[in-house]
Amino acid sequence: MDFIEINGTALRYELTGSGPSTLVLIHEMGGTLESWDLVLPLLSDGRTILRYDTRGAGLSQKVRAPLSIDTMADDLVALMDRLGIKRAALAGVAVGGAIALHTAVRHAERVAAVVASSPAVSVAADKHVALLARVERMEREGLQTVIDTLDNGYPAELRTDAERFASFRARWLGGDPISYGAIYRMLIATDLQPELSRIRCPVLLTAGALDRVRPPHLVEPVAKAIPGARYLTLQAAHYAPVQTPELYAQTIGEFLKAVGA
Repeated sequence: MDFIEINGTALRYELTGSGPSTLVLIHEMGGTLESWDLVLPLLSDGRTILRYDTRGAGLSQKVRAPLSIDTMADDLVALMDRLGIKRAALAGVAVGGAIALHTAVRHAERVAAVVASSPAVSVAADKHVALLARVERMEREGLQTVIDTLDNGYPAELRTDAERFASFRARWLGGDPISYGAIYRMLIATDLQPELSRIRCPVLLTAGALDRVRPPHLVEPVAKAIPGARYLTLQAAHYAPVQTPELYAQTIGEFLKAVGA
């Protein structure tokens, strides 16, 4: 793992593997590059894989100013530039999925394909006030006050490996609530729906049948808005790369092979 300053911030990243194609893994809200630990060895055969802590997450530089989805996409492309990656497939979960989809619009020539799992493309207007109140409480009192997020995204049915869940929970609680708040505010101000029809690369959208944060009925319309996009419902929840890594990796691998990315 290494650190780099690009696009006005400092990011932690890891570049592993080798091969003619590159896959970039973009973690979820509250995640870090470790969110991909269980998936990485299942996808690394014959390809280069880049994973990183997004701005405000993990050991990357924290956020203390308003943030936009444009900045997050530009961070990714600046990182690719510095590492000499001309084009890559992108796989992202939740906000990571939103970053991947927006990058496919904003920097279309750099994106070979996208896998977006439960992507956070918008927040319904009638939920803005309640979500902002929740964010303000989190910023004042810390992440412990919103730990119920894990009940919705990591349901009891998938906590069969108690040690894995305990580690995930502790890592989630170790994040920076102010940075999380900035990312939540970014999502509240974001609506990617109008631009989805402009995506031209191959896209796979996945939803988790057990996901109570962004259930399938919210994900399928996103797929329908993207020309030629494929859609699958997996027996998983919001954090599929941690909860069901074998299923997630198999799904990604088969799709990338099918589209030659």
